[in-house]
Amino acid sequence: MSETVLGILASGRGSNMQVILNNIHSGQIHAKIGVVISDHPTAKVLEIASAAGIPAVCVERKNFATKQEFEAAIAAELVNHEVKLVVLAGFMRILSGYFIGLFSGRIMNIHPSLLPAFPGLHAHEQVLAYGAKVSGCTIHFVDEGVDTGPIIMQQAVAVLADDTADRLAERIIKVEHALYSKAIGLYCEQRLCIEGRNVKIIEG
Repeated sequence: MSETVLGILASGRGSNMQVILNNIHSGQIHAKIGVVISDHPTAKVLEIASAAGIPAVCVERKNFATKQEFEAAIAAELVNHEVKLVVLAGFMRILSGYFIGLFSGRIMNIHPSLLPAFPGLHAHEQVLAYGAKVSGCTIHFVDEGVDTGPIIMQQAVAVLADDTADRLAERIIKVEHALYSKAIGLYCEQRLCIEGRNVKIIEG
């Protein structure tokens, strides 16, 4: 089986990208990162990619007249690097139907709650304000809604009585790192099958 080429979109520090890279090197994920793209020129994720010898590209929204032109530039980079799976790793922009249509069924995202509960921004704050006793993280394919795509994997994390958003985030991100790599690995092994809203994991 040939290596699946990943394209990482990230806006910030790149902690998920670093874990994915580590798990590629360890053999847990049979893939390679073809390109890392950020919309922020100073994003640490670009430094990490460059240091690892991975093409690192900044595509800034302000340089394009329209959102579609901005997304077309990102798409062109992904196609140029022969990307098969687009991995959103803290990419702080909502992608349009135009972009999603170009990579339908091939965009994966991670969200720090148990979807469909607490979608969108500030999930940890939403959880605590609601008084939920369980949170966690969700890996899903991206559709045109906000955090509404078919769910691949989820893992629960208990909400503790003295939790703050930061404390909850610290515990959940450890689960995120492991679960995201597991889901990407399954995709690369061609073991994920999307049937409507359901994602079935094919036994290996």
